[in-house]
Amino acid sequence: MATTPVASTSPSPFGHELRRRRTLRRVSQLELAVLAGTTQRHLSFVESGRSLPGRAMVVRLAEALELTLRERNSLLLKAGYAPAYAESPRDGDAIEPAMTALCSILTGHLPYPAVVAGARGELVMANEAFAVLTEGAAAHLLEPPVNVLRLALHPEGMAPRVVNLAAWGRHIVESVRGRAAAHPDPELDALLAELSGYLPPGVAPGPDHLGFAVPLRLRTGEGELRLLTTLTSFATAVDVTLAELHLEAFLPADAATGDLLRRREEARAGGGAQVSRRRA
Repeated sequence: MATTPVASTSPSPFGHELRRRRTLRRVSQLELAVLAGTTQRHLSFVESGRSLPGRAMVVRLAEALELTLRERNSLLLKAGYAPAYAESPRDGDAIEPAMTALCSILTGHLPYPAVVAGARGELVMANEAFAVLTEGAAAHLLEPPVNVLRLALHPEGMAPRVVNLAAWGRHIVESVRGRAAAHPDPELDALLAELSGYLPPGVAPGPDHLGFAVPLRLRTGEGELRLLTTLTSFATAVDVTLAELHLEAFLPADAATGDLLRRREEARAGGGAQVSRRRA
């Protein structure tokens, strides 16, 4: 165990940040010590500033706390070490193979809508079927950088067409709230406050509340869509940019929705399927 004794007994920037992260996750010193393969005594010394951890220990502590790659880099910097994970531009060569693979997945998901978004809901790319979700939305909501969370709940976005706006809106807001609680971020907090303001007044779980199992019910000119969503992320990514992306794919919750989306795809099949890539 690489440890450097220090004279000061006041918390170091690293010690203070580690304690804050641990407290946010409601993990005790003993629990974190066991998860990181160290002792509670050593962890106590690190948090109090009596010891400085080695680089490998910082990485183990970050992994044990299930921090994002961005947060792990930040923790390393607090301890005086260089970041361990690269942060490539989205149009850079380093992650181009993964981005190309995502394009293929989006195209393959047709005739159903699918998008790739960043950590705060910023749209990165979408397939052509995504247009069914944006119909009638105000132009300013579709100007880059598009935020799919704002688009979903804004009164000039999808909201007027969402039949179950109270339940769907709560589902989105609670998901963002959970992320903001686990991974503190001022920008995410601001977005959460904005999204909460779009919820209909008096939104609260009723006797028929289904928790996370909330299908999207969306009005269209051809009829009502009932859509389920799936989220996919790069669990083993070692690049900050790639790790923060997630793929949200919509699936039909009933046969009528599937038929409607297939008809829409067939109507424009002559133009060829495309994927829209945007910079956030």
